[in-house]
Amino acid sequence: MSATYLDSSALEKLISAAVAAPSMHNTQPWRFRLDADSTTMEIHAAAERGLPHEDPHGRALHISAGAALFNLRVAVSQFGWKPVTRLLPDPHHPGLLASTHITMRTSPRTLHGDDLYEAIWHRHSSRFPFANQPVPRAVLHELAEAAHSEGATLAVTGPRETARLLRVTAEAEHRNHADPSRSTESRRWTNRDGAADTGIPSTALGPQDTFEQLPLRDFSARRSLEQLPARPFERTPTLVSLSTCHDRRIDWLRAGQALERVLLVATAHGVRTSLLHQALEWTDLRDELRSATSPFDHVQMLIRLGYGPEGPPTPRRTPRLFLDPDPDPYLDLGLDGTGPQADQH
Repeated sequence: MSATYLDSSALEKLISAAVAAPSMHNTQPWRFRLDADSTTMEIHAAAERGLPHEDPHGRALHISAGAALFNLRVAVSQFGWKPVTRLLPDPHHPGLLASTHITMRTSPRTLHGDDLYEAIWHRHSSRFPFANQPVPRAVLHELAEAAHSEGATLAVTGPRETARLLRVTAEAEHRNHADPSRSTESRRWTNRDGAADTGIPSTALGPQDTFEQLPLRDFSARRSLEQLPARPFERTPTLVSLSTCHDRRIDWLRAGQALERVLLVATAHGVRTSLLHQALEWTDLRDELRSATSPFDHVQMLIRLGYGPEGPPTPRRTPRLFLDPDPDPYLDLGLDGTGPQADQH
């Protein structure tokens, strides 16, 4: 395929699809660069949009980039082209997280299908109560297959394990409230007046659980439930745990692709999703998320599934703001192997 096929309109649509992916606090921590000679899209880390207190090693940033990469793959195939992807393609530029070479034409349905492309534009995190309606086993099986196809494992937790994971998450939420640096960072990305094009708008925050069973993130970091709007949530929530066998940067990127594929398949089935990430932000609590049946796996995300409100969309910056003709290597994220995550390579 010649570079002339990728005109400005197609480029804008590809980036719009990529940045529709979820990111922690909706920070949108990516930059994109097009190598027109090789028709290759690069995804770079945007260090200035990182979360140094809540995500000091950049794990959540990598997962977000992996999710954006999966959306990009879906969009490229929707155009009838074939995406050839490489993760961490250049060891001399650690801020370059992934590249997608756009090559020979193929059928749009060969790779992902129209349903996932359409789901990109309808997927939103829903922080609202779900109905007390179970997700069918067939759908859960399809979600597990979606994760497996991207190199991750998706486990449905039973009632006792769900209760345990929620207790660990509640402990993490309590710690986040008590940590001034983390709570300030969280509030920074909560946009209550709708003026900015990033962060979490107040309309998307949702209420707290009247039963205090589901520890949803309180972005305002208020200490008392009496100060927060509350509604009864589902009494038997459906949780799934996404994990990988290893915990390197490349595994975080794979986990992000698996996460987005799961979220899009769920959306295509009309299943709402929200992410419980708090316990993953504390090393000791993240270890506690491991299942007794999979003690050596590394949990990358907890996902709540159900039926209910779609959830309002969170804003995205315009595609042109994500394009960068010459991204920096972003070594200040610790991605050069000298930071705190070097032992995980």
